[in-house]
Amino acid sequence: MAVNDPLGDMLTRIRNAHMRNKTSCSTPGSKLRAHVLDVLEAEGYIRGYTQTELANGRTEFEIELKYYDGAPVIRELQRVSKPGRRVYASVNNLPRVANGLGISILSTPKGVMADHDARDNNVGGEILCRVF
Repeated sequence: MAVNDPLGDMLTRIRNAHMRNKTSCSTPGSKLRAHVLDVLEAEGYIRGYTQTELANGRTEFEIELKYYDGAPVIRELQRVSKPGRRVYASVNNLPRVANGLGISILSTPKGVMADHDARDNNVGGEILCRVF
């Protein structure tokens, strides 16, 4: 089955796994997904992820989810920029999530990064998703 929004599919798989209190979930691999997972891991929202090669030459990510006192660390995971409506922001207009407690993940000319890193590097870009 073809997926029109691969990143949105990955975020939905993470949300669904959290709702069922799973310890991990899997998703097909891609470079954009890997960069977003790197940001989530660096910010402490997931434990980590591993990449496995499948027999047909494709890759798959196994994402280890993170919980604190039995509750998921990720309270809200929302896709902002969608295939039908891209959302861009300059460095001056980057949104703050939950007054700085959450992050926005951006795709910038300097790579995929969190909103506070984009402010430090003085770059804007496409707002991929919002995590709190």
